[in-house]
Amino acid sequence: MRRGIAATALVAALGVTLAACGSDSDSNGGGSQGSGELSGTVTWWDTSTVGSEDKVFKKIAEGFTKKHPKVTVKYVNVPFGEAQNKFKNAAQSGSGAPDVIRSEVAWTPEFADLGYLAPLDGTAALKDKDDFLKQAAASTQYNGKTYAVPQVIDSMGIFYNKKIFKDAGVQVPKNIDELKTVSATIKQKTGKTGLYLRGDDAYWFLSFLYGEGGNLVDAEQKKITIGDESGVKAFKTVKDLVDSKAAITDATNGWDNMQAAFKDGKVAMMINGPWAVADTLAGKEFADKANLGIAPVPAGSAGQGAPQGGHNLAVYAGSKNLDASYAFAEYMTSAETQRQVAKELSLLPTRQSVFIKPDVASNEMITFFKPVVDKAVERPWIPEGGSLFEPVKVEYTKVLTGQTTPDAGAKAVADAYRKLLKDWK
Repeated sequence: MRRGIAATALVAALGVTLAACGSDSDSNGGGSQGSGELSGTVTWWDTSTVGSEDKVFKKIAEGFTKKHPKVTVKYVNVPFGEAQNKFKNAAQSGSGAPDVIRSEVAWTPEFADLGYLAPLDGTAALKDKDDFLKQAAASTQYNGKTYAVPQVIDSMGIFYNKKIFKDAGVQVPKNIDELKTVSATIKQKTGKTGLYLRGDDAYWFLSFLYGEGGNLVDAEQKKITIGDESGVKAFKTVKDLVDSKAAITDATNGWDNMQAAFKDGKVAMMINGPWAVADTLAGKEFADKANLGIAPVPAGSAGQGAPQGGHNLAVYAGSKNLDASYAFAEYMTSAETQRQVAKELSLLPTRQSVFIKPDVASNEMITFFKPVVDKAVERPWIPEGGSLFEPVKVEYTKVLTGQTTPDAGAKAVADAYRKLLKDWK
């Protein structure tokens, strides 16, 4: 799941506990009492979308205090774009880090490599671990140990406005050429823009990169591949979509602009993931939920590709209340909790057993995204994985806004990677 650095979510419920008062650095000792009963404070940094997802996760967290009344859960919503560096700074200083963090999948190996996460093997956090999807569990592993619990898994697709498509008399595009043709027809028949292409977050570039048969790096071969021909072609593809007016883009505040344009019916399509469903359905264009359509991202010259994303729950190694933190991580990723999240937010579970529950199996959004996730391209689970996006974001934005060429952009990213990834080809 990924909203990106332009998400405008403010810290919600900061300093407000669900059961009692507390602070990031005050875990009241905690642990298990002689009776085995958990107590103390667990501070949880949630990075979900404010206004939709956060309400559900906050409510679910309250359920933990009902199961363990002597444990205080301190819920803090931290903007996604700030959470990675904020956690590293707090962990490095030894002050202000949460007991549990909702970690984007690429952050987990990085935090583990830095020594900021507690190993979870043999703890209560990994209850029924064999139930997790293999591709979801992959991002929790580092150097033979498990450092997180998979919470949600996702990928990306094309969200489209069925009414606009009907008015224009077009079908969902299956490839880039069709995307351009469909966008042109939509403009001609309805005056609407075809696609909103988010231009300020590298994650939105990955489907085009994979569609050209490329990747950021080859982790197994320790090879930097973004500067190859496939990377250049991907940059040319997105630039052409903007130049041909098949898409509009932006250099800042991409998430809000994209969501607003699609929800208000100003654009017919956007690329997004399951994390955007709840917010999208709140738009006036989708008062009738059936008006929202979702299809695979249009294929590039090498085929269709979309990135594997998601979030894990990780426990801070310096937590003063490890036992309660392990239990909280297990509770928030349990089959029961994942079923509730799937029902209320249409987010994909990471447990195999949850997908076969009737109310999950019948969820149209989950039914669509599950096959997409099964075929999604795994990102490199390396400590530097979370740092690979910034160089791409810089050049992606510059290419889309005409500040550099696709060739120069791809080369600049590759050069930045060579400084980041020592001894890589």
